[in-house]
Amino acid sequence: MPHLPRVLFYGSPEFAVPTLQALIDSEYRPIAVVTQPDARAGRGRTLRPPPTKALAAEHGIPAIQPVRLRERAAVAQIASLKPDLQIVAAYGQLIPKEILDLPSHGSLNVHASLLPRWRGAAPIQAAIWHGDAETGVTIMLVDETEDTGDIVRQRSTPIAATETAGSLSNRLASIGADLLLETIPAWLAGTVTPRTQDDSIATRARRVTKQHGRVDWTRSAEQIDRHIRAYTPWPGAMTTLGSESVRIAQAVVSDATSYTTSNAAPGSILAVDDAIETATGSGAIRVTRLQRAGKRELSAAEFARGARDLIGQRFGASDD
Repeated sequence: MPHLPRVLFYGSPEFAVPTLQALIDSEYRPIAVVTQPDARAGRGRTLRPPPTKALAAEHGIPAIQPVRLRERAAVAQIASLKPDLQIVAAYGQLIPKEILDLPSHGSLNVHASLLPRWRGAAPIQAAIWHGDAETGVTIMLVDETEDTGDIVRQRSTPIAATETAGSLSNRLASIGADLLLETIPAWLAGTVTPRTQDDSIATRARRVTKQHGRVDWTRSAEQIDRHIRAYTPWPGAMTTLGSESVRIAQAVVSDATSYTTSNAAPGSILAVDDAIETATGSGAIRVTRLQRAGKRELSAAEFARGARDLIGQRFGASDD
């Protein structure tokens, strides 16, 4: 029976969970999980472990949580584990050379884009926001810079017209876990040849902040639709209505011809039925689900019943 490698896993958020679970269920069960420190979350600001730490604990796998992976103590701790192969999936820190040099079989990363398109922190959001027809997963070699390593394998998938960052992330996480398990045997056997990325066509996906969620109603209906889907569930597509903060949870580009939008200010509410028809910089969009700050998410009809004289009001007016 061939020697099985000592696998060390690096990953933190929900995206990394299917890959970790797949490794646990396979012959490549990790010897430990390296993940980000526990963070405060929720209204009570209680400390919560990363999802990968919680999964590791369920299976009796130790977790290592260095604040900075470059610290001497963290490097020494990881070196003491003597990994043969390192697997990375959305860990959240760059891995220094002294750690990358440890395993004899190198370090493989599960990245949620078709590199070299969308290197960086938010490839899923970027693919939706920019209207890409497809995206996918890349299994790549990890190097000292962000997402520039050689490509080992890729798998593409179309982006559905209604897909959000949340739903696409779930799909890509599953695709990535499957592709990794298909790749590891060939990688260990030396039967797959990595190829370098073409830096001339690389694009970068900037890190998403809460400010990116703010809806710009002067954009076209198609752009606003992509914006809402790209920033759902986080940070949420945020706007205002009067003095209230409102999250647009779901919308669809309008194909109605009975409304005249050319003279309506962007964000103006034109009609209310089972959706809230809203003018944009070009065309109209039908808002179907909304959420007031601190309240539960509502259908457009439910939202309208709790508001007065919506027609003529304007989303985002207080942002001017």
